[in-house]
Amino acid sequence: MQDIINFLNALDDFLYYPVLIVVLTGAGLYFSFRSKFAQVRLCFDAVRIMTERPEDKNSVSSFGALMVSTASRVGTGNIIGVSTAVCLGGPGAVFWMWVLAVLGGASALAESTLAQIFKHKNPNGNGSYGGPAYYIEGVIHSRFVAVLFSVFLIATYAFGFNALASYNLQSTFSVYSFYDPNTTPLIIGVVLALLTGWCIFGGSERIVKVTLLLVPLMGVVYVLAAIWVIVMNITALPGVLRMIFADAFNFKAIGSGIAGSCLMYGVKRGLYSNEAGVGSAPNAAAAAHTSHPVKQGLIQMLSVYIDTILICTATAFMCLLSGVPITAETAGAGYVQASMTALFGGYGSVFITVVMVLFAFTTLLGNLFYVGNALAYINGKKLPGPTFMNFFRVVCVIVILVGAVLPMSTAWALADITMGGMALINIPVIVFAGGIVIKALADYERQKKSGVNPVFRASAIGLDPEKLEFWK
Repeated sequence: MQDIINFLNALDDFLYYPVLIVVLTGAGLYFSFRSKFAQVRLCFDAVRIMTERPEDKNSVSSFGALMVSTASRVGTGNIIGVSTAVCLGGPGAVFWMWVLAVLGGASALAESTLAQIFKHKNPNGNGSYGGPAYYIEGVIHSRFVAVLFSVFLIATYAFGFNALASYNLQSTFSVYSFYDPNTTPLIIGVVLALLTGWCIFGGSERIVKVTLLLVPLMGVVYVLAAIWVIVMNITALPGVLRMIFADAFNFKAIGSGIAGSCLMYGVKRGLYSNEAGVGSAPNAAAAAHTSHPVKQGLIQMLSVYIDTILICTATAFMCLLSGVPITAETAGAGYVQASMTALFGGYGSVFITVVMVLFAFTTLLGNLFYVGNALAYINGKKLPGPTFMNFFRVVCVIVILVGAVLPMSTAWALADITMGGMALINIPVIVFAGGIVIKALADYERQKKSGVNPVFRASAIGLDPEKLEFWK
């Protein structure tokens, strides 16, 4: 087992440095410069688009697609992931998470714009579906690569991410006196697996609806708590910012051990949290009804900022302003819980536990939306039969149980590796199709400047309308 853990950690380190750090940064810079930093220029436009309602009342709105993708992005990584990055990489990891979010915003705009252009009509005629598998097939005409991407997506969301969410959730209970490391993780894993299984087998839609209602509310409360902490400790904020920037640009420390540096942890945990360029959000983006593909691209760009610039920063500032010492031993739930206890007393650790339960549970359920889309693509664009789906759901429930008892490094490595596989397929494809994205963006801005609501036509950017199911 130790040999397996060592192998996974070594593969994880190599995958992110040098491979993914080059790929992610290169793609982000490519789309940033080619789009003239649209992810910054068009931020206010993205906020305005959120309020647009679809002409077809039965279709998913841009705001609805934003909520689906944000629900998937916002999860345990925004709390435990940030803590892990700061404790193991240093405070400078926060800065590199910000950098990745800004660069990733350009990649997110590109992938979701492509998802809209190459989306398909639902068989019943209402709405649409799509995602990376569909634009991979449409751009490079390779079903093999599209299927390979779908396999990595299933491995990431059904296994890697679900196991990690389960681990992160149980770890938040470690501060309580009843926690026994030999038995409590297993008990929590069993309860979480049974509850998730009950919901995904259709046992309680009410639990799902209530949870999905509570999570945005809890996210707002979480950010408000962070704002309160910042206001109450405003005199200490400049010192925290100096700490972040000084550590982020300590190139001597980074160069001496880049695999464990703030740079690397900022990239890893930033990517895990916002998923920009990974190819997950385009699955939700393709379901939205909008007059122009770029509109949904801008919406998904905004989702990256909500996740990282807002919620991850909230965690980082609360922890760093608490004055709790940063140590590798407290990486994960321990550092967050200690920080919140220092700030809010006993209520702080309870608050984090409640937030983590809600975030983790919706993450577990939301991940299966993306998995269903991938399974449908592999199976000829329709979900497999009930026998297979029931077997698959049982496997997913078992993964949740196993995830609760995994070692921390193994849980993170599995999620990093499977997600990295998705990114290494998706990013080269969207870069290859970069010309389509830039032409669509130019078409959108040209119409907007002329004072009309941008409406997309495939022929306007040189695409054959007969090869697309929309935009004729």
